[in-house]
Amino acid sequence: MSKDTFKVFVKNHPELASYVMNNKVSWQQFYELYDLYGEDNSVWDNYIKKSTITTQRNITNSKENAMGELIKMVKNVDLASVQKTVGNLQKTIGLLQDLGIGTAAASTSKSYEPRPMYRYFED
Repeated sequence: MSKDTFKVFVKNHPELASYVMNNKVSWQQFYELYDLYGEDNSVWDNYIKKSTITTQRNITNSKENAMGELIKMVKNVDLASVQKTVGNLQKTIGLLQDLGIGTAAASTSKSYEPRPMYRYFED
């Protein structure tokens, strides 16, 4: 097994870094296990499964917390104020559109027509 394939294996399983940082296992020991047994051996169950299970639990808990917070936010929304705000926005947009159409119509009514340059006797 090469070092490059070991690096890819470690990138796919970042939980191995926590064992190295906690001084439980060194990178050299992990590389030796990888070199002897490969990627798909039960040796890795001791290092990968435990961390993966706790990581999955943390992800599940964070998703539940996020959903709970979202539900709380939706419950606290005052629909009457939202409807009033949307109505005000619609009125404002309508007013702006009316002003925009009025100025565009005024500017197009006075169009410039150039006088022909070489016309004789019709001045």
